[in-house]
Amino acid sequence: MDFILALLEQNKIFTPTTLAHYWDGLVNTVQLVFLSLLIGVMLAVPLAIMRTSKKPWINWPVWCFTYVFRGTPLLIQLYMIYYGVTLINGIQDSIFWVIFERAFYPCLIAFTLNTAAYTTEIFRGAIEATPRGEIEAAKAYGMSAAKRMRRIILPSAFRRAIPAYSNEVVFMLHSSAIASTVTIIDLTGAARDIYARFYAPFQAYIFVALIYLCLTFTIFYVFKQLEKRLLAHLRPR
Repeated sequence: MDFILALLEQNKIFTPTTLAHYWDGLVNTVQLVFLSLLIGVMLAVPLAIMRTSKKPWINWPVWCFTYVFRGTPLLIQLYMIYYGVTLINGIQDSIFWVIFERAFYPCLIAFTLNTAAYTTEIFRGAIEATPRGEIEAAKAYGMSAAKRMRRIILPSAFRRAIPAYSNEVVFMLHSSAIASTVTIIDLTGAARDIYARFYAPFQAYIFVALIYLCLTFTIFYVFKQLEKRLLAHLRPR
């Protein structure tokens, strides 16, 4: 223990300056993950409803979207949006350049589309798993298709999707580490900077790994409590 403390003091990786750098990385990571998950859920709900449609012209475009974004690496998607869009003729002279000139927004777009694809399939499976008895009971009450979806199917599907969606949230948190490849100083980027400055790879990356671990356990705890609350009626009495 004394050796580790002496090593940390020697490398000075826990000074106010370096801790502020870690804090900036944490803020950027949380912002990216939170915004991408929020927008991704807002996109995934209507896409999941469209995905369950029996009409091919509604179902197939969504299927293609989810197939492409779930079938290709997130890093490639990020590179295509961050580097590829800049090669489009006239993009730098258009109004869209204010979005792509900074790394944050292309990264947010890539993360959002990726998580929207996975979340769409999670919700689609939960919607299709709705018991037929619930649907038939809603029909017997004279509910329209839209009202059945809003009052019966979606609330029931959201409850069933919680365990799988919690894994998607953790997956996005861990995947956000690739944001550092496009000049964003997230947690991983902060650790890389500290390592490059003090040549202390173990201290820098282990410290960041512990932060990721704490965030992961916090997410699992929140979803576990949410699951207990929303699925309380299924627990044995």
